Amino acid sequence: MDALLERLRAGLPAEALITDPDVTASYAHDMASFCDAGTPAVVVLPRSVEEVQHVMRTATALRVPVVPQGARTGLSGAANASDGCIVLSLVKMDRILEISPVDRIAVVEPGVVNATLSRAVGELGLYYPPDPSSWETCTIGGNIGTASGGLCCVKYGVTAEYVLGLEVVLADG
Repeated sequence: MDALLERLRAGLPAEALITDPDVTASYAHDMASFCDAGTPAVVVLPRSVEEVQHVMRTATALRVPVVPQGARTGLSGAANASDGCIVLSLVKMDRILEISPVDRIAVVEPGVVNATLSRAVGELGLYYPPDPSSWETCTIGGNIGTASGGLCCVKYGVTAEYVLGLEVVLADG
């Protein structure tokens, strides 16, 4: 654990790391608290792709599992920690980078809240239909990761049908 924290600290700001056991325990599971969840070694809250790359390179080098998380509103247990893992919470990566009404494209970071995006495109006369029941608090990254949709998916489809591309960080960074 000391080697993990030392390497993470080398490439992350201090405020991006959470090691307090009482706080890390709150990141152990999503809303499906009935599913098994382990105890994370650390919670990391990156603000940039470069910080995510550092986390993934460190985890790969030390062979530590990584559990990505959005707002933890899911009901599937998909965001539940495993013992000794790095919880990679993407909620601080919450910027809308671009909205192009002409191209009907929004470029967002994974921590953008669904309702925030819906309101932002609505101000430009556009409509973002995926509306999971937790749309006021769930994140776009979590929506993509869990194929969420909401009631409007019957008419408009699920989140995946609105994703034209992803910039992803692989396990090796």
